[in-house]
Amino acid sequence: MAGEPEATPPDDELDELLSDPDAQAWFEKNLDDLRQQAYGPRILYAVLVIGFVLGLAAYVTGYLVRSTGPGEPLGLLADLLYGLGLALWTGVVVVVFVQVLPEAKRRQIKRALEAYEAIRRERPKQGGDGSSRG
Repeated sequence: MAGEPEATPPDDELDELLSDPDAQAWFEKNLDDLRQQAYGPRILYAVLVIGFVLGLAAYVTGYLVRSTGPGEPLGLLADLLYGLGLALWTGVVVVVFVQVLPEAKRRQIKRALEAYEAIRRERPKQGGDGSSRG
């Protein structure tokens, strides 16, 4: 239906793993790190770094091979490698400016708002009418 969340399909392998006491102990020990990986930007950053490095390496390699003036089959591969590398590393730069930096700023503003709201909630509890500050 339109408004219902998608149900996670049962995974027998996962159920079997999570019923193992050793696996449960490992999950308990690594729970904070797993949450950061699942809900944080760590995976995105890792993929972007790998894409940037591979793209830059392909770009430089393609450029160097292209500049030697190779014959037709190798020249075509050098052009393809050069183009792929250029597209990959510049794509990563675009993603950083369009997605990563604005998202980091949004999280920073959200933390500041949450801290301010926590202070506002505590203020009436501290001093009655709140006029003690000047």
